[in-house]
Amino acid sequence: MANLDFGPETVIQSVQKEGKFDGGSGYISLAIIYTVFAAANWGAPPVVSVCGPRNSMVLGAFLYCLFIAVFIYPMVWALYLGSVLLGLGAAILWTGEGSYLTLNSTPETIGRNSGIFWALQASSLMFGNIFVWQEFTGKEIIDPKTRIQVYVVLLVVCCVGTLMLFALRNKSPEDRADSPDGNRENKSNEGPLQAFKRSIQLFKTKEMLMLGLCFAYTGLELNFYSGVYSTCIGNTKAFGEEAKSLIGIAGAFLGAGEIIGGAAFGLSGKLANRHGRDPIILLGFIVHMTAFYLIYINLPQSSPISEIVTDASYYPVLIHSNKYVAVLCGFLWGLGDSCYNTQVYSLLGSLFSEDSAPAFSLFFFTQSLTAAAGFFYSTYLILQWQLLIVAVFCVAGTMAFFQVEWMSTSRPSKKGYTQIN
Repeated sequence: MANLDFGPETVIQSVQKEGKFDGGSGYISLAIIYTVFAAANWGAPPVVSVCGPRNSMVLGAFLYCLFIAVFIYPMVWALYLGSVLLGLGAAILWTGEGSYLTLNSTPETIGRNSGIFWALQASSLMFGNIFVWQEFTGKEIIDPKTRIQVYVVLLVVCCVGTLMLFALRNKSPEDRADSPDGNRENKSNEGPLQAFKRSIQLFKTKEMLMLGLCFAYTGLELNFYSGVYSTCIGNTKAFGEEAKSLIGIAGAFLGAGEIIGGAAFGLSGKLANRHGRDPIILLGFIVHMTAFYLIYINLPQSSPISEIVTDASYYPVLIHSNKYVAVLCGFLWGLGDSCYNTQVYSLLGSLFSEDSAPAFSLFFFTQSLTAAAGFFYSTYLILQWQLLIVAVFCVAGTMAFFQVEWMSTSRPSKKGYTQIN
């Protein structure tokens, strides 16, 4: 299914230059999406409980299709209404995906399956952005014909992906081979109210509170690569006529980093089981810190806000903006992102295997809430302050993940976290 996050602000800016769409903002749209996404995650476990993981994914994917259609003939009210619907759909879709992944995994295979899942879903970033690069090459302004062609193709891909979800087996918690018989009976009889209560109880556990820092970091870095970084590239005058097409190239390399990371961690599942998740998280930390520094020295400080530079101090001070460095940073960001997300999926699926839907909904709640906050401040802060915020949370989130991982591996309890009554 096509990824929609990379570069909506750039498309909106081009529509505004046509003399239309006054008052519309890609940043505000993304902020609405992730704000609704955050709130809707509290209601996602009851929906998954009632509809089942597969049907929940179908419903969420259908709402994705509606949002894509908005960009074919964009209107401000439709953009913001579509953003609300996408936020609702994302909560249902991602919680259903996390639950379905856990139901089809064991503690020994969850790491492998998480890596394979992440590589497959990230393929949209690479192939979708290669298509965008071809369409946007040589265009300083994205004309209506190009915009319609791009989003019609994305809509068709999204609809096909939605239909393919019907081919999945409609599994339920009682189908888990490693679930105790008594627990299977309780889960199968659990209603939407009980599912919501379990989310509240799980939120209070020590492990989930600590993981909140790591979840928050994934939200902030999601905000940066999905909305801010593409806008920075498109607004960098030093890239000339290639600026808009570089958005697609950087997005494709970001997707390549995601795929390589996901596939590598999936294929090396046995090594991860033997050595733990810490080395992969440490790799992600190093890769992202490197990307932060390269972005800081390569792009203008005002590029997240405007392509009009009025103060010479806003230009890069160490090197002249280099398109190859910009593309390399996209790859590094994708590789680091796959490190964090695959291991978060693996940890949640292993540590909270009996409460997968509430656990994943809390992950996406925290992630989307911080992403929404990031999209709100992205319209005001220059690049160096946005990078500083992300870097601080990177350090805090990494240390929190390490602590929870050490706690889970040193505890003899099979379930691995504080029991929920």
